[in-house]
Amino acid sequence: MATIANMTMEELKQLIEEIVDQRLAALLEQDETDTRTMEEIFASIERNRWTPPPGTKSSQELLREDRDR
Repeated sequence: MATIANMTMEELKQLIEEIVDQRLAALLEQDETDTRTMEEIFASIERNRWTPPPGTKSSQELLREDRDR
């Protein structure tokens, strides 16, 4: 296989398109194997949701702390 340095721009674009197509196909294939209903998906989200403990700083407070350093 040629290295990227030895590829023409057209060859590089073709390689990128092939990789993107492969990844999209893999994602679409995954979606088709998930046979859960929307209610089951929402229930799964609810079960797996993480709630921070009381007194935990909000994301806004954490961002302000980082900004002010």
